[in-house]
Parts: sequence; C-alpha cells; structure tokens
Amino acid sequence: QVQLVESGGGLVQAGGSLRLSCTASGSFFSINAMGWYRQAPGKQRELVAAIISGGSTNYGDAVKGRFTISRDNAKNTVYLQMNSLKPEDTAVYYCAAAHTITTMPSGYWGQGTQVTVSS
Repeated sequence: QVQLVESGGGLVQAGGSLRLSCTASGSFFSINAMGWYRQAPGKQRELVAAIISGGSTNYGDAVKGRFTISRDNAKNTVYLQMNSLKPEDTAVYYCAAAHTITTMPSGYWGQGTQVTVSS
C-alpha cells in the first residue's frame, strides 16, 4: 500500500503562484510515476502534470508553460510549482502514483487539496 499526503493548496490572486507537495509513504517499490490531477466543480478530472523516476514529464495543455512538476526521489516527494495562476485553475488537486503514467488513474490517490484563484 502507498499513502500520499498533499499540502500547499490555498487561495491566491490571479497571476500569483503556489507550490503543491505530495509525499509518498509505504510500499512504493513499484511506483515509477507520480503526478497531479485536478477536478473543478461540474468538470471532469484532468491530468495536470506527471513525472516518472527518470525525470520525463507530461503536462496537460492548459498548464504548459505555467506549471512545473519536479520530484525528489530521496524524499519520495513530488512538487507542482504553479505560476501565472488563472481563475480557471481553481479546482481540487489530487496527487496520484502508479507504476506508469498510463495507469495513474487506477493507482494510488491522495485526499486532495483545494486551490482557489480569485480574479
């Protein structure tokens, strides 16, 4: 089992920045991919960013150029630096982990952290 604990959400004005953190614990020897999804009210869950152990990254089109995902393997922690935030970035952000990026939706999930961007 893998436990994921997120932190760093909050309220920020448009144009501002936030950094989310997600720390994994437990038996994560099979975990190579970690990342972030988000879900806004009335909308489908969408991939924000993902990173694999080797450092390769994937980003959702809506956040490319504004968000950066990074990973500290020694701390079992993944970070999401969010810059130039927009009101449409408002959502609950979930950390996810799995063997591959493709299998993240059916992998392990954190409890979510709220990000609210005011206009």
